[in-house]
Amino acid sequence: MASTREIRRRIQAIKNITQITRALQMVASSKMRRAQDRVLAARPYSEQLTKLLSRLSGQAEDLNELPLMRKRPVKSAAIVLVTPDGGLAGALSSNVNRRAGQLAIELRREHGADLPISFIAVGRKGRDFIVRTRQKLVAEFVKLGDQPKLSDVRAIARVITDTYLNQEADLVYLVYPKYISTVVQTPTVNQLLPVQPPAEAEESGPAPQYIFEPDATTIFAELLPRYIETLIYQPLLETLASFYSAQMVAMRNATDNATELLGDLTLTYNKARQAAITTQILEIVAGSSA
Repeated sequence: MASTREIRRRIQAIKNITQITRALQMVASSKMRRAQDRVLAARPYSEQLTKLLSRLSGQAEDLNELPLMRKRPVKSAAIVLVTPDGGLAGALSSNVNRRAGQLAIELRREHGADLPISFIAVGRKGRDFIVRTRQKLVAEFVKLGDQPKLSDVRAIARVITDTYLNQEADLVYLVYPKYISTVVQTPTVNQLLPVQPPAEAEESGPAPQYIFEPDATTIFAELLPRYIETLIYQPLLETLASFYSAQMVAMRNATDNATELLGDLTLTYNKARQAAITTQILEIVAGSSA
């Protein structure tokens, strides 16, 4: 059995850890609520924009002639990996990184084992994964903060579209953690480029008729860059909500485990202390008898 001094040292260390994990849990819980509110507030805009493009795609002509929608033989691909900057969030980042690795394997299986694949990292955890696995890193965007700015989104979108228009990649996918609930975050894959026209939205009742001015194709072409920015901005918000949710749960579990371990160590310390006192009493009694 360990000495009482060593047990006391371990108890004090665990108390210090518990204070840290409890503080991180409270901070993550506060930021989680704001991140969740931003995600839920942004989803209606994304959904309405998708519905509008769906209506336009049904009336527009020659969409395949638009540069961002023109399909070509796949000779190279790019993956935009969106991950958090921070850690202490359980398996969130590793799950997203693993899904990106699986996507690369799937692309090479479909388009050839020697398919060149480059990565664009949004977030430090994804950047570290790409560097650690020695993948080709085209660009990185880190420390975007808890409220991504429109200028940051446009910078990311510009790098992605330039990569596609310059024929450095014929397919561009985005991988990010989709926020489902506080305890569920799902690694999700979306195809960014070439842009796929949204599926026609189901309308309740008779389908509404619209008159587009100047014409559906022109409006679709003008909205296409905004649609791509939305496909990037929404995953950034989803990632933040997923990160703080996962961190809050991880820190709560760590606090509970530390509290349980502290109770076990306290019991062990009391037993060791009682054994030491009993030994001392026996030694005194033996000395008196002698």
